[in-house]
Amino acid sequence: MEASEPPGTVDWPRYSSRALPTYRFLPGLTPHPRRDPLGHSFGQPEPCPRPFEHHQWSNSEDYRYAVDLYNSTYWWEAHEVLEGLWHACGRKTTAGNYFQALIQFAAAHLKRALGNETAAHNLAHSGLLRLRNSPTSYMGLDTVTFADDVTVWMGDNSRPSVRIRLEYCGDRPFVNKVPEP
Repeated sequence: MEASEPPGTVDWPRYSSRALPTYRFLPGLTPHPRRDPLGHSFGQPEPCPRPFEHHQWSNSEDYRYAVDLYNSTYWWEAHEVLEGLWHACGRKTTAGNYFQALIQFAAAHLKRALGNETAAHNLAHSGLLRLRNSPTSYMGLDTVTFADDVTVWMGDNSRPSVRIRLEYCGDRPFVNKVPEP
């Protein structure tokens, strides 16, 4: 895959209706999204997500979009939206801890994609410590299964990225749901 080519996600559900960026930012390989005039978000304001109660996660287009970015390997972009949610929901809250864990996992994936395995491992380890302080089911995510998947990913640098699978929420169908096995 070319560094600027958006990865395919045909086999994975989309949780939001927002369009993905035209390329994923890889520092040193693609234009900086905000600072470079060729950037996919040049001239646009920083994300400013709205806070929400954790049990209303399915109503947050920002959260669902951050998950779409993450799952589609737009890790820098996911980090930006997740960081906005972290600030909006409070850094020292349960939600803040959860968002910071997801931020660290996004950064770990980005570091691995750039060939920095030590940084990827350190970030993933920090994210795991935070995630283990989250409820076992939080904002649609089975945090125990996700932590197990990240642990396996950390031990095998040939494994593909770990994706976030959110629970189906009856009042909000996903854009394209994965068929049941």
